[in-house]
Amino acid sequence: MNVILMRDLRHTGHRGEVVDVKPGFARNYLFPKGLALEATPGNLKVFEQQREKIDAHHAKERDEAARIAAQLSAIRIKIAKRVGESETLYGSVTATDIADGLAAKGAEVDRRRIDLEGGIKTLGEHPVRVHLHPEVVAEVIVEVIAEE
Repeated sequence: MNVILMRDLRHTGHRGEVVDVKPGFARNYLFPKGLALEATPGNLKVFEQQREKIDAHHAKERDEAARIAAQLSAIRIKIAKRVGESETLYGSVTATDIADGLAAKGAEVDRRRIDLEGGIKTLGEHPVRVHLHPEVVAEVIVEVIAEE
C-alpha cells in the first residue's frame, strides 16, 4: 500500500515521501496516529498545497529541538550503581535512569528518545545520544560512579 509520510519515521522514510508499506502497518499504526495519508491523487494534491505550512511547522519543531539540545549538551549526569569486585555493574544503566537524572537537572526528555547503543555496564564517563528530532541529536555525558 502506498502512503504519503507526514513525518520522518526511522526505518520507513522521510516526510513527504511516497513509500510502500504493508496494509496492516498503515491501517493500524500510521493512519490512526496521523503519521501518513493514503497516496491517492487527491491526497497528493492536498499535500503539495499544504507543504509550505507543514515545512514551517517542521522548522519550528527543529528550532525548538536545537534549543533543547544546546541545554542538554551542558548537562553532566552522575548515576550511582552497585558494582562488583571487578568494577562492573550489577545490571546496567537504563534509559529510565538517564531520563530521571535529566529530569532532576530540569530537562524533561522521553526515555524512548535516549539511545544507549548496547547499554552502559562499566564505571566511568559515557557519551549518550538523545534523539530530539530527526535532524537534531544531543549528546549528554553520563558518569557512572560506585554506590556506597
